[in-house]
Amino acid sequence: MRHLLLPPGLAVLACLYATTGQAHEDSIHCEAVTESVAEAGFDDVVTVTCTDNQALIAGDTYPDHEMMTGIIGTNEQVPVPAVNYASPITLVPVSGTEPHTRDAALGVAVNGVPIYDYTAGGEMSQSDLATYQANLDTVATGQLDACGGHAGRGDDYHYHAAPTCMIDQMANKGPDAIIGWAFDGFPIYADTNPDGTAIAAGVLDVCNGQADDVFGYRYHTSEGAPYIIQCLMGEVPDIDALPRVRPLGASEGGRGPEAGQPPRGGVDDLVFVQDDDGTRTMTYSYQGGDYYIKYAPSETENCYNFETRTVTNGGELFEQELCRE
Repeated sequence: MRHLLLPPGLAVLACLYATTGQAHEDSIHCEAVTESVAEAGFDDVVTVTCTDNQALIAGDTYPDHEMMTGIIGTNEQVPVPAVNYASPITLVPVSGTEPHTRDAALGVAVNGVPIYDYTAGGEMSQSDLATYQANLDTVATGQLDACGGHAGRGDDYHYHAAPTCMIDQMANKGPDAIIGWAFDGFPIYADTNPDGTAIAAGVLDVCNGQADDVFGYRYHTSEGAPYIIQCLMGEVPDIDALPRVRPLGASEGGRGPEAGQPPRGGVDDLVFVQDDDGTRTMTYSYQGGDYYIKYAPSETENCYNFETRTVTNGGELFEQELCRE
């Protein structure tokens, strides 16, 4: 049997759970969340602040790894850093009696990037959780980049599958490394058990989780659907109050562009590049035509000058300053 040398915070949690059946010391849970970010090497871009009942993992949701390139089923959205985005992690996790879903983030990776379920297109019902949603599968429909993420309706980058590029960057990369946290307070691990052993077929529940000796419960990523956390098995005080990244808005106070629609059949040769001056450009072709979205920071804080020709707007030139609120 392989014995793990746990960090101090996790060692105390393991002892508490062994004696009480719950890892309910909120100060120790705060330490575990904080250590997971620091040991992964992301504490220079992500901050963890603990309140009486939550650990707030704050960042701009914009990772320092390749993004977007290789997507086929693009929704013609691009990643723009968020403003004051903080993910609340419950410090006293309690297992619930039924799974909870929402059409937004269910947790956050240790690099501050939100984690969604594997689908695109809206919240899943209880019956949907038990049935594979092939037409909404972001992996199978080519909507994700090689890193397991894409930009959503809010022009926010997030993961729908295992964050492979982030995992490769982690200073503590390994089976026992926590790669993220669900909003209900339980940790997320990669494809294997923390001791490196394979997870037997049928062990993971509908939310892609299982019992854990340290935290009481843990989630996993997986090679097959649902690929990542699919729902929240723990209790969440107010699921409707969990954070969302607001879509970009026009600088004059009006509405920004409507969310894009995936071009039928997908696009070709999608590439996303970032220049040293802050300019970002996503180019792609569709049915013989060339399209692009180009944007760069404007003179207004948290605003960007956009120039686009997309399939969604019929190839017409669109120019506007769009801002994060």
